[in-house]
Order: sequence, then C-alpha cells, then structure tokens
Amino acid sequence: MSSKNNNKINVPEARAAMDKFKMEAAAEVGVNLKEGYNGDLTSREAGSVGGQMVKKMIPARNMSFARADRTAAGHRVMVTYRAGLYL
Repeated sequence: MSSKNNNKINVPEARAAMDKFKMEAAAEVGVNLKEGYNGDLTSREAGSVGGQMVKKMIPARNMSFARADRTAAGHRVMVTYRAGLYL
C-alpha cells in the first residue's frame, strides 16, 4: 500500500512564514527544534509542536448577547456561548 503525502504548502512564499510559526510553537512547548533535519525528536515532542500550531490556528469562538430571562419576567441575562475544537 502506498501513501501519498498531501502536506504541501499551496503558496510557495508562505514556507518561510510557516517555518517561523513552527519554530515559535516549538519554543512555546519547550521542544528544541533546529533548522533542517529533526529526526532525533520523539513522536511526543513532534506531536506537541503540531498540536500547539493547531491550537493557535483554530481559536475558540465566543458569542455573547443579552436575552430575556426565562424565570423572571422583565429581567435580562447575559448569555455566552463558546465553541471550539478541543483535542
């Protein structure tokens, strides 16, 4: 069974920005990432860098609004909904 690598950057000019983003994510989680080959990283370390990148790319969405209170006539309450991707 052959595997096909689809991890391609669609905009070639974005490679430098993605490399910088990867280095910043690695620094945030305490992984010693270097330019070029990083085959000495454990799967856990590499996964933590990727996870940090996803965490920053997909922020939680918040929505707040006031609505009529269902238990007390004439009162209003603030409602906050939070949606996000939790891994």
